[in-house]
Amino acid sequence: MPTTQAIRWIYKPLAHLLCLIPLLRLVAGSLGLAGVSLGADPVARLLHELGESGLRFLVITLAITPLRLMLGQPWLGHFRRMLGLYGFFYVLFHFIVWLTLDQGLYWPSIVKDIGKRPFITIGFAALLLLIPLAVTSTNGMMRRLGRRWQKLHRLIYVIVPLGVWHFYWLVKKDVTEPLVYAGITAFLLGYRYWRAQKRKQSLRSPLPASGES
Repeated sequence: MPTTQAIRWIYKPLAHLLCLIPLLRLVAGSLGLAGVSLGADPVARLLHELGESGLRFLVITLAITPLRLMLGQPWLGHFRRMLGLYGFFYVLFHFIVWLTLDQGLYWPSIVKDIGKRPFITIGFAALLLLIPLAVTSTNGMMRRLGRRWQKLHRLIYVIVPLGVWHFYWLVKKDVTEPLVYAGITAFLLGYRYWRAQKRKQSLRSPLPASGES
């Protein structure tokens, strides 16, 4: 198991760098650097890459606890908050690009699309649910909210399926990628449910009577 210092000074900076790679690639493509291009429709490329990066980080965040338990590596928990925040910021950038570059801040069209196009409605709902999780991600908020903090952050169990659903409805022909995300999400949520049920059963099981082996 890595030491606390190694996690802070080696693993976390490396994780930050890896999390920033999708954004750096998009910036390079926007500026035409390093031979990277956003293609014939740069706005659509930005929307897709930012949205999928956000979903990817949220799914990885959801996977941290199952991986920590299955692998017996508690130190993986140190990265859950970081990955969740990166997921939020990529989703937020995805929304901002749609709001500004795609819709041109034309509010009548924006409000109409959010209300009438189901995949946009679902994506917008996921973003709204992400906001309180991001705002309460600090240690101070964790202490203030106490047990309510954990209950609030269980919204991730709703947010990730909404993100997958948004992606599935957005894709018109090849739904392979959304289905892969759906399968991974179903497994992660199913594992958590199984663990919770197992914990409940162990609490309900009577302790052996005195003298029994």
